[in-house]
Amino acid sequence: METDDVKNCPECGSNHLVKDYERGELICNECGMVLEDSLIDLGPEWRSFDSDQNEKRSRTGSPMSYLSHDKGLATEISWSNKDYYGKKIPHRNRAQIYRVRKWHQRIRVSNAAERNLSMALQLLNEDGTKLGIPKDIKETAALIYRKAVDKNLIRGRSIESIVCASIYASCRMIDLPRTLDEISKVSFVNKKKIGKAYRHLAKELALNIKPTTPYSYVSQFCNKLDLDKQVIIDSENIIRMAAEMGISTGKGPTGIAAASIYISAIKNGKPRTQKDVARISGVTEVTIRNRYKEIGKAMGFEEE
Repeated sequence: METDDVKNCPECGSNHLVKDYERGELICNECGMVLEDSLIDLGPEWRSFDSDQNEKRSRTGSPMSYLSHDKGLATEISWSNKDYYGKKIPHRNRAQIYRVRKWHQRIRVSNAAERNLSMALQLLNEDGTKLGIPKDIKETAALIYRKAVDKNLIRGRSIESIVCASIYASCRMIDLPRTLDEISKVSFVNKKKIGKAYRHLAKELALNIKPTTPYSYVSQFCNKLDLDKQVIIDSENIIRMAAEMGISTGKGPTGIAAASIYISAIKNGKPRTQKDVARISGVTEVTIRNRYKEIGKAMGFEEE
């Protein structure tokens, strides 16, 4: 039996309804009135008691994924030397199985366009993993890259730069931004090329991404600097006051975030050097020093 809170009983007005799949009825649990008598059970006709049974008895594959060039809908042949029952494949048959795997890989990528897409998505997945971003952001980046391919925006640009631009755009869309320096380090692509490719994608695909704010970087930078929650809270308060005073107007969000963290860490007795903050945030020590002086002067804060 399963409860259903979508409808109300026309007899007593109760919303405590129960689906009885054995009889195919929708019943009011208060007055016993039968609202429907021909329910269809959309669940599986088999039962499972653990994850292994669920995988073996399920007849559907893994969900569709944009991170694979065929969206994960193709058949996969395992590279382990075991059969379906877990028994080892005899040595005399392994060469034959190896040839089957090899030709299967070749057939999956039938032309140059699919081969390039496969390479690009593999690169995107690797860079995303190095950056530590979750799967949903990588999926969004893969979708952006596919749209760029459909509109022929890759021509004249390197695949790597478009992949990095897609990751940068998806991070900003999900409000978990990564700096161009971070993406450049893991991908070995010049950040100027990434920025140029990003602007091209944003214009041609009409991504309409809002500008990032210093708040978006505070938690990320504090975690990397091993600073606690109180430093994060104080940093966000400093950013808010700086915005109210107009100090942050026209300034880069990463510089404001870095200077606020630097000040907050000192106030909480957990100081970090400007060099450490600069290394994590991707801005120069000079920028941190300038933002620190501007914020400190306006708020009457002096470094001890």
